[in-house]
Amino acid sequence: MNSQRAKEIVASPTMVNVTCDGIPIYIQHVDEKNETARIYPLDEPENEKNVALSQLHEH
Repeated sequence: MNSQRAKEIVASPTMVNVTCDGIPIYIQHVDEKNETARIYPLDEPENEKNVALSQLHEH
């Protein structure tokens, strides 16, 4: 996923179906400089982590 699309998803008022390694996730923040995103699995909001934008897939 490119950083522009990831930022659009973060700003969107509607939920967008995005996965990381096949797991549905929520994107909290996008770091354009490092091309990473702060995410967490929808069913584990306490399990935050940073991942490369290339690991994110919109469905």
